[in-house]
Order: sequence, then C-alpha cells, then structure tokens
Amino acid sequence: MRTETSLREAPGSTWARSYDYTARELVRPRSVEDVRDLVLREPRLRALGSRHSFTDLADTSGVLVSLEGLSGPPTLDGDVVRVPGGMRYGELAAWLQQRGRALPNLASLPHISVAGAVATGTHGSGVGNGSLATSVTALEIVDGRGDLVRVETGSPDFAGAVVGIGALGIVTHLELLTSPTYQIAQTVHEGLTYVDLREHLTEILAAAYSVSIFTRWGDEPDGSVGRVWVKSRSTTPKIPGTVLATEPRHVVPGLDPAPCTEQLGVPGPWHERLPHFRLEFQPSVGAELQSEYLVPLERAQEAVDAVRSLADRVQPLLQVGEIRAVAADELWLSPAYGTDTLALHFTWNADPVGVGALLPDLEQRLPEGTRPHWGKLFAAPDPGATFPRWDDFKDLVRRFDPDRRFWNAWLARVLG
Repeated sequence: MRTETSLREAPGSTWARSYDYTARELVRPRSVEDVRDLVLREPRLRALGSRHSFTDLADTSGVLVSLEGLSGPPTLDGDVVRVPGGMRYGELAAWLQQRGRALPNLASLPHISVAGAVATGTHGSGVGNGSLATSVTALEIVDGRGDLVRVETGSPDFAGAVVGIGALGIVTHLELLTSPTYQIAQTVHEGLTYVDLREHLTEILAAAYSVSIFTRWGDEPDGSVGRVWVKSRSTTPKIPGTVLATEPRHVVPGLDPAPCTEQLGVPGPWHERLPHFRLEFQPSVGAELQSEYLVPLERAQEAVDAVRSLADRVQPLLQVGEIRAVAADELWLSPAYGTDTLALHFTWNADPVGVGALLPDLEQRLPEGTRPHWGKLFAAPDPGATFPRWDDFKDLVRRFDPDRRFWNAWLARVLG
C-alpha cells in the first residue's frame, strides 16, 4: 500500500449546524489513490460534500471522506468539462465563464459541491430545465471493492448511478455537458395574490428561463402572498397581478439584499444571476432547517392548496418558502424521474421539534407521487411506491458495495 498523504481532523457539523457528525474522523485525501487506499482499509466510510444537507445523510460510524483537497483543476474537452467531485459549483461556473462556456442551470446556492449536489438530485428552476444531474455524461466512482469504476452515458448502470445518494461509493470526478455562455437578467415582481398564484401557477413558472415564487403561504398585510423572481434570457415577462420591484430584495422579506445576486433587470453572465445568492456571502440565512417536496406538475394546484391549508401551522415555523419547476428526467432516484415536477421548498426556523411535528402532517396532505429532496428533512416517504426503479437501485447498491462500506443509519432507514 502506498504512503498516505491524507489530512485528518474532527468531523464537525452541517453548514447550518443542524446536525453534528458522529464519524470517528474526517479525512481529506489528496489523490484518487488515497481514496482507494481508504476504501480498502476502512470498513465504514462515507463521502462528505460541502455539508449542505441537514441530516445524517452523509454521516458514518467510521470515516468521513472530504474531496475538497483532491488535486487537479477542471479540464475542458470540446463541450464536456471534467470536474473534481469536491469542487463547488460557484468555482466551476466562474472557470467555465472565463472559457466562454456555461451550464444550463444552477441551484439557489453556488456554494454546493458538484458531486454532492448531483448525488442528491439538487436542482434550479425552469420548466425546460432538468436537475443539475441531467448535465452529467460520466462518473468516476471508487466502489466498495476499492476499484475506480467509470460509468458513462449509454452504460446499463448510468441512470441508476448518477443520483446515487452516496450509496455506491465515492465519486471522485464527474463529466458535465456544457454550452456556450449566455446572459440572464433578473427581476423581482411583487404583490402576487393567492388567487393569481393558484390560477396562473403553471403560466407563471413558464414565463421565463428560470422562475421562483417566494411565499410564506399566508396572506401578507398588503393582501399579497409573495414575490416572483424571474431570470430571463430575453424580454422581461409580465406576471399576473404584480408590479416590478424598484429596489433589490432578499428572498426573505426584510433582510439585507446584499448577499443576493443582482436584480432590477440588469443583464449579466449566467452564473451571476441564476443562483439566488453570491458565492462570497453566507449561503441562505444560516441558522435554518430545510425541507423540499417534488410533486408531479399535473397536480400542482392540489399541492399548493394542501400547503395553503396548513398556513396557520407553517407560517410560525417558516422563514420563506419557494415554488419552482423542474423538467422530467430518466435518472432512477431523481425526484423528477419520469415526470415534470413542482418543487415546494421550505426554509424553516432552527426549530427541529416544531418542524419535526409538522412534517408528517404536511406529507400526508401532499398529492400521491410526492418525492422528497434527499439532502433535506423529510418524515416518512415510501420510496418503493414513488420511485419505480427503487428495487433496481437496491440491486445496484449490492453490486457496487457488497460489504456495505458506505452503509449508514440514514440508508438503513430509507433503503430498508
């Protein structure tokens, strides 16, 4: 076995301090060979991304493996960029922009790692935009045997491995399809009423390249229910019943808008407008919890009415909610598998008891076919009922990790 160059430290907590990791230690390997050595030596380990989850999803009884120190910059070969798994999207986006390239979409936070976001099905918004994972053309994974396995488009395991929730191994590199760079202008539309939200929901979500509706689900003092953030590649659309904001806004009403990306319709590079937050600032609010549910788009009105019916319980716990659209894909564990979806996101106060008591009731009221975001809080989904390829994925886990090196308490609860 080669001489190890990994760095070791205490494991710490998630970015919002919602969960303290119980792993024995955190290791930062410097090379793929270091990762392979760790897998061969450790009976239990788990890949840790940029800590932008809220649960024990990435925890282990053994060793956490951070890829932040994995050496090597991205490389561009035609339209495809090869990326170290631990690289953050904000850093990758700036690197691509310098070379005249772009990704089709970005999540709200540019702070998240590429491997972690892909593994959990993380997404941005837009009725024509798939999740971040839909840009992936290949993965390089150190599996449970310590082998470096390449899985690429067209291979039998590809659709099951991309959104892999960390169960198949440690993703050291990914390859993503890029496009020529483009400009985006962002505007905020205020005064949305619940009547317009419900009656024009799909129209609003399809009004521009990327659209987010921010709401606290109950009526505000002015009679509105929220604001619409529009990210357009062309003319700014009209949103029913709203007026354009004349000053920059934060996604949480009343907070300083400085951490948010530029608004007021000023065009700029894609990577400086598609996220809601700037890379150089603290992501989101900080002290918070998050949940998100993805509902078949055809049942959007039913889902909105379900949350609205709980507004008196949701509002006291909520900092802000967000409604987005995500295009269908064919990735087995993607929450958008096989269907266009409505994404209902909740940024909660840091109240685990209150949120924990609400989530079962909220999930019970949401339409059949609702799926959770894997990296956020949820109560009791039935993956076997909502993910048609669930049993196939479990077979894939057995093949990639026969000794359950990457198994943890979260997987035991979810996979069964």
